[in-house]
This record gives sequence, structure tokens and C-alpha cells, in this order.
Amino acid sequence: MQVRLIKDFQFEAAHRLPMVDPDHKCFRLHGHSFKIEVEVTGPIDETRGWLVDYSDIGRAFQPLMDQLDHNYLNEVEGLENPTSELLARWIYERLNASLPGLSRITVHETCNSRCIYEGG
Repeated sequence: MQVRLIKDFQFEAAHRLPMVDPDHKCFRLHGHSFKIEVEVTGPIDETRGWLVDYSDIGRAFQPLMDQLDHNYLNEVEGLENPTSELLARWIYERLNASLPGLSRITVHETCNSRCIYEGG
């Protein structure tokens, strides 16, 4: 039996996009209430009845939360140009080794704008 588990995380952070035209609104410093979805996919363990404990996903994500929440993303190593796309990849690359079955990261930058990254 294959399943997909998704655990949501939220954090507040400021950023600016230095690679856009200076007259673009995202060139200026601004903030977001980011929502992150971490998805793992795989077969359930028939003995335990689950794929992975949700708390294991939370423990894997916590070091990233500590770097992102209430911070200026442009100052986080690897996020000097913190677009949603690059943030999704940054999260995926840091979780991949510690979270078997990681299949997708979704970054909600606003309530109606999101980016999905599936590795690769």
C-alpha cells in the first residue's frame, strides 16, 4: 500500500528579490507568512501501520525552521535570491538526506501563490 503524507509548517520571514528590476515591488524589502508542505511518499510499514511518524518529519524540519522563522531570508546561506522556487529547492536539498521518501516541497508565499518542487 503506497501513501503520501503531508505535514505543514508556517513561518514569518522578510526578503527581497535582488535580481528583479528596481521598479518591481518585490525588489523592496517585504515579508510573508510562508506555509511549507513537506510530502513523503512510500509504502506503509505493515507492522506499525504507517509510513513515517509525523513527529519525525517535524524533527527533520526543525533545524530549517530555526534558520527561516523571523529572519531575513537573503542573509541565509544559499538564499541570497530567495524566490519561492529557490526556497523550495533549498528546503528539499536540506531535508532529502534525513527524510527518507521525501517527494515534494510546496512553498505557499501567499494564500493564492505557491511553488511545488519535486527534486531533481
